[in-house]
Amino acid sequence: MAVSARRGAPLTLEEITTTALRLMDEGGVEGFSMRKLAGELNVNPMSLYHHVESKEALIALICATAARRMDLPPDDGSPWQQQLRALALAYHRHVVAHPALWSYLHSNPELIADRKLEIWQTLYRILRQAGVPEAELRRTSDVLHAFVTGFVVAETQGHLPAEPEEIERDFDTAIHLIIHGLASFTG
Repeated sequence: MAVSARRGAPLTLEEITTTALRLMDEGGVEGFSMRKLAGELNVNPMSLYHHVESKEALIALICATAARRMDLPPDDGSPWQQQLRALALAYHRHVVAHPALWSYLHSNPELIADRKLEIWQTLYRILRQAGVPEAELRRTSDVLHAFVTGFVVAETQGHLPAEPEEIERDFDTAIHLIIHGLASFTG
């Protein structure tokens, strides 16, 4: 890996994705460019293409690895209700921290359609613990994702009260409804 004379250190994919996400947070996905990213990293723009094929490939990579930036609940034997709450809160915190990325992601759902992604596997594990039959995992996870996505889209677009404590209370109510609805569905 070549080291830029201006940088003094090799460029890493983690550094690229972290900086790209920060730039998207600041200026939106539409305002993000590989040239701006290169300037921020103090490298020649062509250096980025040794790590990613294109801007679109970089955005897809950031979307696919979003779960790695979340505090996903471990499989630690805690009740599924507690794990589902932790997963929903981790998702919500990430959306609130990176609204431009998630707005883009919700407009391009194919970017997280791969059910092998860590976030889906975590949800599937929790749903299995809740008693959801294997044949119903996909449908149930899609419905839950749509429910939570609808909430966070409404929140990030200003359709819910703007006070943080009200939003937290409303999201807690949504999680409560999900958990109790799922419990009665599978119970």
